[in-house]
Amino acid sequence: MPPVLPPFLVGLIVAPLAKRVLKPVLRGVVKTSVGIAIEVKKAAHEAGENIHDLAAEVAAEVVAVQIASDDFRPAEGSADSGQVDGAHQGDSAHRGDGPRRGEGQVRTPRTRTTAGVAKAH
Repeated sequence: MPPVLPPFLVGLIVAPLAKRVLKPVLRGVVKTSVGIAIEVKKAAHEAGENIHDLAAEVAAEVVAVQIASDDFRPAEGSADSGQVDGAHQGDSAHRGDGPRRGEGQVRTPRTRTTAGVAKAH
């Protein structure tokens, strides 16, 4: 009959060897996974910034096209809503039928404030 080693003796011999071999392997696995997680987080953040930048550019282009085509109409009740002393002027100012600007007059662009299109950084 072969000699029988008690399991605790096997554990006492194998545990230090396993520690020496497995510790560097596990450390490398954890280090690599943390590095990958950080890179994914950076990529997601950059993608979010690119989407916000794109949305801001599109909003600016839409406003510029509206201003250039004179289709820009302020909201009802605002300072430029076209109402004078409670009377509505009609749409003649928006169609171009109203008074014309002379060559010396410069048209100031009217802008609309939009929520959430500016970069938060």
